Amino acid sequence: MSCGATSAMLSVSDALGVVLRVAHRLKPTKVPIHEALGKVLAEDIRAPDPLPPYRASTKDGYAVVASDGPGEYPVITESRAGNDAVGVTVTPGTVAYVTTGGPIPDGADAVVQVEDTEEIKVAVGEQKRIRILVNARQGLDIRPVGCDIEKEAVVLRSGERVGTSEIGLLATVGVMMVKVHPSPTIAVLSTGDELVEPTVEHLNRGQIRDSNRAMLLAAAIQQGCKVVDLGIAQDDEEQIERALNEAINANIDILLTSGGVSMGDRDFVKPLLRKKGIVHFDKVLMRPGKPMTFAEIVIKSTDEQEAKKILAFGLPGNPVSSLVCFNLFAIPAIRSLSGWENPHLFRVNARLAHPIKTSLDRPEFHRAIIRWKTNDGSCDPGFVAESTGHQLSSRLLSMKSANALLEFPANGDLLAAGTLVPAIVISDMSSFPSDDFSAVDYDPGVGTSIKYAQTGSEWCEVKVAILTVSDTVASGAGPDKSGPRAISVVNSLSERLGGAQVVATAVVPDEVDKIKYVLRRWSDIDRVDLILTLGGTGFTPRDVTPEATKSLIQKETPGLLHAMMQESLKVTPFAILSRSAAGIRGSTLIINMPGNPNAVSECMEALMPALKHAMKQIKGDKREKHPRHVPHAQAEPKDTWDKSYQTAYPISEHTHTCSH
Repeated sequence: MSCGATSAMLSVSDALGVVLRVAHRLKPTKVPIHEALGKVLAEDIRAPDPLPPYRASTKDGYAVVASDGPGEYPVITESRAGNDAVGVTVTPGTVAYVTTGGPIPDGADAVVQVEDTEEIKVAVGEQKRIRILVNARQGLDIRPVGCDIEKEAVVLRSGERVGTSEIGLLATVGVMMVKVHPSPTIAVLSTGDELVEPTVEHLNRGQIRDSNRAMLLAAAIQQGCKVVDLGIAQDDEEQIERALNEAINANIDILLTSGGVSMGDRDFVKPLLRKKGIVHFDKVLMRPGKPMTFAEIVIKSTDEQEAKKILAFGLPGNPVSSLVCFNLFAIPAIRSLSGWENPHLFRVNARLAHPIKTSLDRPEFHRAIIRWKTNDGSCDPGFVAESTGHQLSSRLLSMKSANALLEFPANGDLLAAGTLVPAIVISDMSSFPSDDFSAVDYDPGVGTSIKYAQTGSEWCEVKVAILTVSDTVASGAGPDKSGPRAISVVNSLSERLGGAQVVATAVVPDEVDKIKYVLRRWSDIDRVDLILTLGGTGFTPRDVTPEATKSLIQKETPGLLHAMMQESLKVTPFAILSRSAAGIRGSTLIINMPGNPNAVSECMEALMPALKHAMKQIKGDKREKHPRHVPHAQAEPKDTWDKSYQTAYPISEHTHTCSH
């Protein structure tokens, strides 16, 4: 077999990109629905019949002819759930008793709930009678046929993961066998002369119990995979090769080895992987986990079936390095093989609870415990990260209780307490220690990619985030011209804004849910000061940015829109077609801007005289008062005020103020 280029040390993002390019989803298979939980659908599911299949009552009450109105009526039949009162028709002047979910008898066109009726006492043996107390309109409290699910409607789409509600939907439409992408089968092998089984009670000199194998097998099972335990192989080339051959013949999809991938004279895993397949990389620029190796083993079939491919991860022998690499590389590969559309791990931003010094030589993935903190008066709500202590790659205790990996750049800086850092979530969100986790609305299923800037400074006065809303850009069919232009504009105006810096960017299609997800995350979690959205403010059916924005903002700021409109009208009469929205959510100002790159510069220039002032007021600086709000008795002469205003808020020659 040939080997790939392995001399260069890849970045984590480049190495993960290589893994995901090779990790193609597995061939679909049919399984019973009770085995489909957690799997990804490989087919659309359609409803063979409508739901409900009959007109059904939403209340316990009486099926009536709406035009009859209030009055006394005989009860001619009962229609309970599971009993359709076949052959009985409600005619004018009669009613039928119905229960919630019960079929509506023929002839009836409304339901009056029990609370709006009175039962009339009758002699024993006489027909039951009731008094209707209210007018009913046609269709009241009746679920029409197919109002929940229409016949032939797609209830689940290919690519969606099957959860508990999806299992319920499959049963609802009568699908008991479903086509899904299977989870991969994973084999785990530990290597090393020093390793003995965990069952050994007394260790001899130079021996340690094998922790990696049990840990990696458990990690694979946690991801829903089937596992094969290959045991321990000593640092012997023939013994390791026999174990690899056993794995290859075991019909597996992923091979995990730990140890034997460094530069020692008895590290045989790497050369054996080269012998059997293609080694795509053998070291990654990261701490811990530098010597991680990734290879692809292709087993040619002797019949007409497709060739079998095994993804091999040569994980480092140190326990922490092994588990960190499993999280960063093997889990996305497992998800990709399993058919996930977005296999990446979920990320949040967290404030450091205490100072942490970064590594100087390599980017570090620092083990930490993150928890949600509510606003206790000392800081804004958000995730707070606490280090698990000494970060030696051999110290498995540093992984104990860790639910996140903090991403630190390789600069040797001492990060102060309160610094906002990206954190990769490595455990179930439900296990997070939390003061008030429900305060945040998360939707990772959206699959939105947000990029956080690697800034030279961890602190800035005004944090700006820029969201490009465009089907074309999001699909990769065209370049993002507006986003980079907006970044340039913000940078050029940084001083006039009091120290502004773009800290995050994202691109989403013209879809309300995806726009809302990013706006909510930036304002509620990342706590940015200013969000600029670009595009989606026109008249076309896909222009929905204002709708998404208006559903989230708590205070509208129409003056900003007026200023932008005035400036844009100087350039084009079509500016009046803009439906932009602007407003405040929490302590974040959100402004919709047009998608035209030049319009960003024009609109920002129009807002500059007041934007710095607005930012300070939103942050609660009561001292930041506009000069014209000073009581007249205390006001300075006009010429003095003009000079001070121009000094505080310089206006370019292209900016026009508007009268009030």
